[in-house]
This record gives sequence, C-alpha cells and structure tokens, in this order.
Amino acid sequence: MSDVLEQPVSPPAAAPTPVARRRPGWPSTLQSLAVTVVIALFVISFIVQAFQIPSESMENTLLVGDYLLVDKVHYGPGGSWGKILPYAPIQRGDIIVFHYPVHPQQHFVKRVIGLPGDRVRLLDSRVLVNGFPLREDYVIHTWPGWDRFRDDFPLTDLPGSSVEPRWWEQLRRQVRDGELIVPPNHYFVLGDNRDESLDSRYWGFVPRENIIGRPLVIYWSWRSPRPAAQASSAWGDKLSLFLYDVTHLFQDTRWDRTLRLVR
Repeated sequence: MSDVLEQPVSPPAAAPTPVARRRPGWPSTLQSLAVTVVIALFVISFIVQAFQIPSESMENTLLVGDYLLVDKVHYGPGGSWGKILPYAPIQRGDIIVFHYPVHPQQHFVKRVIGLPGDRVRLLDSRVLVNGFPLREDYVIHTWPGWDRFRDDFPLTDLPGSSVEPRWWEQLRRQVRDGELIVPPNHYFVLGDNRDESLDSRYWGFVPRENIIGRPLVIYWSWRSPRPAAQASSAWGDKLSLFLYDVTHLFQDTRWDRTLRLVR
C-alpha cells in the first residue's frame, strides 16, 4: 500500500454560462475622466510642478533648456502635517523656485544665501555671511570685467544700472556697518552664474510666502535653441516647431542631464 496521500478527485464542473459583457456608458467614462483630472490637478497644485530654465543665471547647476520638476511639498508648513509629509526648513545653499517679487506672475530660480537675521556682503565677488566667507563650489564667473555695485555689495552711494528703484530706497535702510541685514521671513538669493544673474542684489529679498518649492529633478534637457517659430502663436508655426522637436529629439537632447537630481 502506498504511503502517498492523493488529492481527492472532484467531479468535472459544469461549464459556466457566458455572460454578455456590458460596455461602460458615457456616465462611467465621464466619471473616470473627472477622477483623472482631479488627481492631476492635485499633483500639480500640491506636489510637483514643471518649469523650464530660460536664462544662464544658474549655470552650471541649471542650464538653458533644462526642464525641471519642482517639489512643492518640501518647504510646506509644519504642524500636524509635519508628522506625515517630509517638510523641512529652508537652509542656506538650497535652490528655490519662487514668485519674482517685482512681477509675481513670473517664476525665478536662485540659490539661498542669506537666511532671516543673517548679515550678508560681497567683497571683490566673494560672499561673506555673518563675517565668514561662504564656500561656494557651484559659483562660476563668466564676465571678465569688474562691477563695483555687483561685486562689492551692498553699496549705498551708487546704484547699479539694473537696480529696482523701490529696492534702492529699502537697501539703504537695511545696511548696518557695510552689511545687509536680512529681515524676518525673508531670504537673500543669488544666481550661481554670479556675473549674469538678476538676483537679490538688484531687486531685494524673497518673502517666505513667495517660495513655491525646490527643484527636484531635471526630467529632460534640450541642447540647442529652437527655431524662431517658437515666438509665434500661429498654428502653422506651432506645427513646424513640433515637427522640429520630433526630428531633433535624439540629437539635441542632453541625455547626460536627463533624470538628474538637482543639488
């Protein structure tokens, strides 16, 4: 007699009666579409947002043609949500995206140099914070000349050519013993391309409420400038631009920068 236990054999089951598959009606399709739109709006409004780098002010950290996903959660408020979401305070050296204080509908990206209460100055292009030189391995200088307002900031006797008038009036009230005092809930920011950046030296501090988030990743980077058709809103020019992008996708994409984390 065999010691192997055998599975009991069940009688064959009757074949199931085929059931007609019902196609989803338009209310179900509309509901699915609405859910998708709500999720997309939630992500764009509260979690991440896409931006494009249009200028050289943050080279070589960020280049013209870089497309970013910006983390809008990182600098969110604390409170009870702080136990669930990864909120963090803004720190010196962070790269931030914010509403430009002069024209809030525009978005700028710069690096935080001065925190609330800090004393900031530039001496021969070198940044000093609270009396100590700041180590800035990310900074580049692309302009061979020397500009007194830009490189020995702050000055209260000679405004630079691009200084906002309202900031010029405020600047002279914020300087103590040759140092600029960052007020509460405000930040002093500079571009990494220190000679080609329109930053806090020219228009002032960034209010805390203007800060959107921090760049998280470069999800795509485009090497060469696109044709002049991009400046037109005509349908034919947009089609030409689309075809240009498609035909030049592989040769003009900076693959070495694609999916690169921003630091």
